[in-house]
Amino acid sequence: MGREEQIEEREVLDSIFPDEIQDISDTEYRITITLDIPDDDAEETPSMVLTVRYPEDYPDKPPFLELASAPNAPPHQYINIADDRFQLLEGIQETIEENLGMAMIFTVVSALKDAAEQLAVERRDAAIKAQEEAALAAEREENKKFQGTPVNRETFLKWRESFLQELEDQRIKEEEEKAAEMKKARIKEPVKLTGKQLWERGLAGKGDEDLEGDDDVPVEEVQKLTV
Repeated sequence: MGREEQIEEREVLDSIFPDEIQDISDTEYRITITLDIPDDDAEETPSMVLTVRYPEDYPDKPPFLELASAPNAPPHQYINIADDRFQLLEGIQETIEENLGMAMIFTVVSALKDAAEQLAVERRDAAIKAQEEAALAAEREENKKFQGTPVNRETFLKWRESFLQELEDQRIKEEEEKAAEMKKARIKEPVKLTGKQLWERGLAGKGDEDLEGDDDVPVEEVQKLTV
């Protein structure tokens, strides 16, 4: 009965996959599976090749399955059959066990196709989510430039201490500048000689008569009178 069921299944598969199936021997063949990934931007549709070989007592025993990339298939951003084949084949083991005793290759092909498409969609969605999160994180960092520091007791006390220190530094600076200006003004102030100092230096009576009796005559004035 096993061989009869194999031949019957093979004929049914020919009608389902007329262009996708290729015989290797009486008990072995290949089926090209084209993936339909929703909203896929790839220039070429990804595909994979399932090789099926019947054991003598199939379908009571599971078929031998191999999965590979289609020849000359371009790489896809989210699915790589060479890397993902073991994961995909492992994922359909339960389907195979559930269908033992029945022709199962069409069911296996459908399960593999769905699993590969789902894997690609999950990876694409994860990549999009990661990009969105990165963009949001960058936006949050940019917005921090326009946000002030949250006010609480700790930040207020720190600000108050810094503000008072700034006022004290400003006061000291202004006092130092004022002292420097006063010292500079005193240096420029003309020195005045008393009448006694003028007499001792022999300057009394050498100037204008208005000079007599003047106890505070600026040196500059005396020099003008004695020239």
